[in-house]
Amino acid sequence: MAVVIVVAALAALLALITQVGVFLSERAHPARGRIVEVAGGALHILDLGPHDAAGPPIVMLHGASSNLEVMRRPVGERLARKHRVILIDRPGHGWSTRLRLEDSTPEIQGRMIGEALAKLGVGQAIFVVHSWAGALGLRMALDEPQTVAGLVMLAPVAYPWPGGVGRYNKIIATPVIGPLLAYTITLPLGHLLAERGARVVFLPQTMPDDFVRDTATPLLLRPREFIANARDFVTLKAAVAEQAPRYAEITAPITIITGDESDKTVSTCIHSRPLAAVAPNAKLIVLPGVGHMVQQAAPDLAIAEVEAMMGAMTPRAAAAAD
Repeated sequence: MAVVIVVAALAALLALITQVGVFLSERAHPARGRIVEVAGGALHILDLGPHDAAGPPIVMLHGASSNLEVMRRPVGERLARKHRVILIDRPGHGWSTRLRLEDSTPEIQGRMIGEALAKLGVGQAIFVVHSWAGALGLRMALDEPQTVAGLVMLAPVAYPWPGGVGRYNKIIATPVIGPLLAYTITLPLGHLLAERGARVVFLPQTMPDDFVRDTATPLLLRPREFIANARDFVTLKAAVAEQAPRYAEITAPITIITGDESDKTVSTCIHSRPLAAVAPNAKLIVLPGVGHMVQQAAPDLAIAEVEAMMGAMTPRAAAAAD
């Protein structure tokens, strides 16, 4: 009986520490944009740059375990000097919400993002997508081709891979035990491990100083976001297995920028190379010695490729108007 009391007291203490941590994280990293209500949740959107700029807006979507801040600097803010740039917290991440944790697939998230863009008056856009959001951008190009004028993909996920996902993500995505852990130990433990985990994703590049703080990464450790992130991981493999046979249908131009075998997070041989081989209008750029955080390792190249895609669209738009 004494052991039960001690365990219950410890769990209560950890739950209290977690709630204090959530309060402090949210105060340190407040929402910077506007909230747009959509079916199934609400999306936090940061709309930068001139709205009357020539060419379609640029929509930037982040990968797993992150939020829109990862795309804002250094690439998003620089593009916004000349273009309208729309940064979105994916459903369940950052300051975006989703009413059902089960709404984790690229198909459902793409539908929510498409609805939000329609409410902003965005008809077509160039999508810049990183990692997990590669599958999301591809799904939107399949389901809403009229919205996706082009895709610039940074180290994207596109296909099923051997094996599964991390054991902890499977546990967190499990009913009852997952929320129990998320609301007690995840935040205190995560604060000890977050920086180390981020450094691994950057390898072989060096993570910038204060990256974790500057990208609002501590928001990930909030229970509701941590569970949503885990659900995104555990449902992704089946989702890409279902959509991958259709990639040859995508007619929008695609530029893929990825590292070589140095990227230990998302394999270029499993994802980027097969996608470039099957998509009709795909261009593949493989960067020797570059890891998973392409937007940090090669921001000038990423910006140049977005600009090149934008420039190629201007003559086509002018011809269509004649």
